[in-house]
This record gives sequence, structure tokens and C-alpha cells, in this order.
Amino acid sequence: MVQKINASSEDYFVLLGFSKWPNLEVILFLVILIFYLMTLTGNLFIIVLSHLDTNLHTPMYFFLSNLSALDLCYTTSSVPQLLVNLWGPEKTISYTGCMLQLFFVLALGTTECVLLVVMSYDRYAAVCKPLHYPVLMNPRFCHQMAAACWVSGFITSAFHSSFTFWVPRCGHRKVDHFFCEVPALLKLSCVNVHANEMTLMVMSIIFVVIPLILILSSYGAIARAILRMQSTTGLQKAFGTCGAHLMVVSLFFIPIMCIYLQPPTEKSQDRGKFIALFYTVVTPSLNPLIYTLRNKDIRGALRRLTGCEREISMRVDIGLSAQRA
Repeated sequence: MVQKINASSEDYFVLLGFSKWPNLEVILFLVILIFYLMTLTGNLFIIVLSHLDTNLHTPMYFFLSNLSALDLCYTTSSVPQLLVNLWGPEKTISYTGCMLQLFFVLALGTTECVLLVVMSYDRYAAVCKPLHYPVLMNPRFCHQMAAACWVSGFITSAFHSSFTFWVPRCGHRKVDHFFCEVPALLKLSCVNVHANEMTLMVMSIIFVVIPLILILSSYGAIARAILRMQSTTGLQKAFGTCGAHLMVVSLFFIPIMCIYLQPPTEKSQDRGKFIALFYTVVTPSLNPLIYTLRNKDIRGALRRLTGCEREISMRVDIGLSAQRA
């Protein structure tokens, strides 16, 4: 038994992915590649713009930059391997590659769950406590909360991924998914994995259900504050920033809940692959669009960065000088 486990641990895994639908693989390759390039471009755009423009050095855009960095890393931890497996006949991943992939997917996914809670608190403080906002969300506190999100995610992943790989698989290698994830790896086990399944359920409650409850509680308070607003401008701004974040929360949490908080069946496994494809590939590419469309701060920062605003002001000055002359 020990020899078999050691032999398999030094070998490889086969990621079955979408091999049941071979005619779909070429289409998926092209679609996923397009979304991946969109993810890279959109999220890098937000990170660079937030860093270069001093007007965007605010808590909201600081956390948005962290979210963009998370989305970049999260998709990169699984999508390149998926593209390689879709393009060629080989569907394999090394044992070390699978272990690292599981660790980073868990770490970055958990970090994003916590970060979305922090972002909802930031919006709650901005809308419900505007006079105290600069004190509540001071730069030091923002950096501490962001660090806490990343540290909690990576510590949790280190525990959970090692607990998953500790389970004996007795030479089983075929992972019925397009990346290394906990439920699919536990199915390869040749021992009772009830403790692992209970751990997964507890982790899902702590890092999915509880964060979602906290986010909804924040937005309940925000909704009450918005309804009391008399300023139309303030109302529109609150709806704009909070609505974007709430949409991102929905796109992230709903698919995860559909996968990790339902009893596993053969049909749910196939359906879960496409749901996982959505929040792994599509959601990270949509986040930059959601936050930048109809966002005056981003448009203004882009104009300042490209020098358009300076050019417009120079034309106005020239026009005024001509009129005076």
C-alpha cells in the first residue's frame, strides 16, 4: 500500500475536463482564450490606473486593485493549464503542479470571499457614516484589512490542501474536472473521507455563507440609508458604486454556492464543471467592465493619464484668449 501511494504521488494526474464532449473542446479553447485575454487586459488596466492616478488613491480603488490582482492570479492558476489540455491530446498535470494549483485556487478563492466582505464594509462606511469615513477607513487600517484577507486565505489553503493531499489514492489518477479541486480529488480516495467532506462543508460555511450574510447585512443598512437620502446626486452615486459591487458579489458567490453547497451527483458533477468555468473564466473578465462602465472616476483618470484633459483645457484657454483679443 505505501509503495503504491508513493509511486502515484511522484507521478501525474489526468484532468478529464471536457473530454466527454470532444467536439466542444476547440470552441471552448477559443472562448476561454478570449475571456482570459480580457481578464488580463481589464484587471491590469485597473491596477495600473489606480496606481498612477492620485485621485484614485482611495479605499474603494485600493480594494478594487486588490480584487483585480486576485482575479489575475486566480485565473492564471488554472486557465493556462486548461488551455493546454483543451488544445492537445494530453490531459495530464504533474503531482506537484496539481498540488500547487489546488493550493493557489483555494488560497485566492478564500481571499476573494473575505475581500468582498471588506469591500462591502467600505461601502457601508462611505454611505452610512460619511462624516467618520476618513477616520474609519484610514490608509493604515485599509492596508491591515487587505493583508488580513490575503493571510487568512493562504493559511486556510495551506491547511485544507495538505489535508486533501494526505488522503491515500492507491494509484487512482483520473480527476473528473478541468483543474485540481477538493471534491474531485476526494473521489480518488480509497479510504473513508467523511472527515474531509465535513471539513469542506465547515470551510464552505465559514468562507462562503458567513461572508455572504455579512455582505447582505451591510447592503441592508446601505439600502435603508439610500432611501433616506434627499440628494439626487448622492443617491445616484451610492447606487452606482454599491450596485457594481453587489453585481460582482452575485457573480462570484452564486456559482460557488451552487457547487459547494449541494449534494454531489453524477449530473451535478458535469453541471459543476460549466459553473466552475463561469466563475473561473467569465466572472474575472466581467469585474473590470462592471466597475469601469459608467464610472466617472475611471473615465476622468483615463483622460488625465492620456493628457486629453490637459489638451481640452489648453484649447479653452486659447479660445478665451482669442475672444479677448
